[in-house]
Amino acid sequence: MSTEKGGYASDSVGLVEPQTIQFDEPLELACGRTLPSYQLVVETYGKLNADKSNALLVCHALSGDHHAAGFHAGDERPGWWDQHIGPGKPMDTDKYFVVSLNNIGGCAGSTGPTTLNSETGKPWGPDFPIVTVGDWVRTQVRLADRLGIGRWAAIVGGSLGAMQALQWSIDFPDRVASALIIAAAPKLSAQNIAFNEIARRAIMSDPQFAQGRYAEQSAVPRHGLMLARMLGHITYISDDMMRERFGRELREGKVNFGFDVEFQIESYLRHQGETFVDRFDANTYLLMTKALDYFDPADQHNGELRQALSGVAA
Repeated sequence: MSTEKGGYASDSVGLVEPQTIQFDEPLELACGRTLPSYQLVVETYGKLNADKSNALLVCHALSGDHHAAGFHAGDERPGWWDQHIGPGKPMDTDKYFVVSLNNIGGCAGSTGPTTLNSETGKPWGPDFPIVTVGDWVRTQVRLADRLGIGRWAAIVGGSLGAMQALQWSIDFPDRVASALIIAAAPKLSAQNIAFNEIARRAIMSDPQFAQGRYAEQSAVPRHGLMLARMLGHITYISDDMMRERFGRELREGKVNFGFDVEFQIESYLRHQGETFVDRFDANTYLLMTKALDYFDPADQHNGELRQALSGVAA
């Protein structure tokens, strides 16, 4: 069991502060558009060794960001993967230099729908270009170059983050020693894409969405984004896990013959949806789900996944 040190548990990285790194080199995107410049918000934990061989890259999933471990000043919530990053933890910061970033298109400070478009002086909003997993990897390559990291000891991610780790391994095999690919497939099924489309329709049909320009009206498509998150959570949890965790448990022990929350699973989904709206951007949600839909590394290799993976060295 960890002991307290400096106000934080001894296995915590403690107080952390993100940094913003500016890239002035144009970035050509898979969609055909170009970002003239962009910025990435990054957090690092641990120390980079002299030969820069101990660096780990953590890639976030759909709703993640750069804050993977430790605490921000004035916030008691730890980073989203805090249980795995820190002294003595699986990503041991006594041994490794861990890098986490918010991808472009995100909503936590990196260039995306919520940041200002220098050409208009307004938030990008729906004008931000659609991005792909490959685009993210190319920005991460530039980040690695900026940090002087020629080869990652490992790249780690879950779900959409794992897809980035896989894309790295395919596109830049000489720069990835190991890849930890967690809870991800090499492409979405038709059913997965269908769920994402329904989630996007829920957001875009919300009257407050205003064709993606809700920020200009100081509005938020809360209802649509909440429904999208609720739908997403149905795909994140297996039927077996839902049955084990919730079953048909009634919140008050009896039916009320109404349409308010009665079952525990309903309560869970509504809670997830309501809390998500307060921390995430709807336009970013649209972009992230499209990146999920488009991911298919085999597509560049005549549909042959074996061929796509043939050069992987990790």
